[in-house]
Amino acid sequence: MRLIPRLLLSLLALAPLALSAAPAATAATDLQEGRDYELIAQPGPFQPLAGKIEVAEVFGYTCSHCAHFEPQLVAWVAKLPKDVRFTPVPAAFGGPWDTWAAAYYAADQLGVAKRSHSAVFKALHEDRSLPMQNVSPEELATFYTQYGVNEAAYVAALKSDAVQAKVKAAREFALRTKTPGTPTLIINGQYLVKGTSAADQLRIASALIARARNGKAR
Repeated sequence: MRLIPRLLLSLLALAPLALSAAPAATAATDLQEGRDYELIAQPGPFQPLAGKIEVAEVFGYTCSHCAHFEPQLVAWVAKLPKDVRFTPVPAAFGGPWDTWAAAYYAADQLGVAKRSHSAVFKALHEDRSLPMQNVSPEELATFYTQYGVNEAAYVAALKSDAVQAKVKAAREFALRTKTPGTPTLIINGQYLVKGTSAADQLRIASALIARARNGKAR
């Protein structure tokens, strides 16, 4: 009978520690330009907003920071409100970056990008079953067959004008927003998120979403 009161006392004693360990939410008014975000000089979303708030992530499959960021990002995206649209934007910085950007858009064209996204990071950074550089169209096509994709159809998509146009659009977006590296979160094409860690980036992004919703310019 005495165990219950003791258990309650223990839980009450630990409660302040649990609360202090949780990341604190940041109000939009508490953000500081230059420290938490940069205003984009040539603002504009990656895709038409259509009444949504856009969160664009400029990422690279070969980027180890992106691979480590992915699990936290997936959990965060799953909790976004319905008025927020998350858009992955592959970084087309040239060389292997362009190859993997095209790989993403070919998968997207065939309807398997979302299902395969995390698995590509795993194949590159954990399993080492795909090469970081000089990956061939055939190697990529073989990888995507596990998602029901026909190899020939994938190679055709990879080389299509539509995919190359999307890679070009992604490159132009990164240049216009002056994306410094990957992963980078950009809110509504207005705010480039800074931060000292993955958790910090997501905290700032959440506050900037609230700011965009309120229609504030700064």
